[in-house]
Amino acid sequence: MLLWVYNQFVINYFQAVLFGLVQGITELFPISSLGHSVLLPKLVGWTVDQKDPSFLTFLIATHAATAFVLFLFFIQDWKRLGMGIFRSLKNREINEKDADAKLAWILIVTTIPAGLLGVLFEEFFKNLFASPNIVAIVLVFNGGMLFIGEILRRKSKLQETTVNSDKRLAKLTWIQSIQVGFLQCIALIPGFSRTGATITGGLLVGLSHEDAVRFSFLLATPIIGAAAVLKLPELATQASQQMLGPTIVGAVFAGCGAYFSVRFLIKYFKTEKLWPFAVYCVLFGILALLVLLFR
Repeated sequence: MLLWVYNQFVINYFQAVLFGLVQGITELFPISSLGHSVLLPKLVGWTVDQKDPSFLTFLIATHAATAFVLFLFFIQDWKRLGMGIFRSLKNREINEKDADAKLAWILIVTTIPAGLLGVLFEEFFKNLFASPNIVAIVLVFNGGMLFIGEILRRKSKLQETTVNSDKRLAKLTWIQSIQVGFLQCIALIPGFSRTGATITGGLLVGLSHEDAVRFSFLLATPIIGAAAVLKLPELATQASQQMLGPTIVGAVFAGCGAYFSVRFLIKYFKTEKLWPFAVYCVLFGILALLVLLFR
């Protein structure tokens, strides 16, 4: 029986490489990594049970690799933010003039809504992996969300250039950070992008594109890291050990994809907008849905 399960559900090394690259790149682009991971096997004809715990653990591992790359990329920032938290705990207050402490707590507050919903409704969101048609439709809605973010984005003093990015981010109010946090929750549905949701949320509360993408990348580390801490121990189970090799390979390639993605996007969003990603999501979602319906 165990052999049958292994043959039916295992991801081979070639698939692990492609899954890893797709996840690493699309996790940081605002085009939904989970959406692409759900659609990829269906579009290319792979037999992968996306409800199997091993598949979910594989995806979590590739996400963990992405979070690790982000942590290393912003390690100097995390050192400053960590010291800011310790200062605030020591002084028993969050000083508005201490940008590092304020921003660190803003990141924590913004992470809470998605973290709670992810724990409470884990099984519900897991079942959506088995619905590629729904994911394709949601991907179109993700494109619509990006369009709306660009259209409704507002200018504010948060975009002033006389201070550095972290000081601008620290000027977010607690209400604004919670608003971004709740919008981030939509990314629990495969097809909606976490990066896209947080960038859109940032634009709607007055951040520039450059600050919004930085805020999104800083937010990604704790929320993806927390998911990894909860799920990666499943690799120690007998069923998941069959997937250990492909999972490691997928995680390595996901990390490589994430590294090049973050370097590109930080430069891109200094001057460019969300429009190209919105168009891509709409067109790819429609095309995927047509292929799934008429295959």
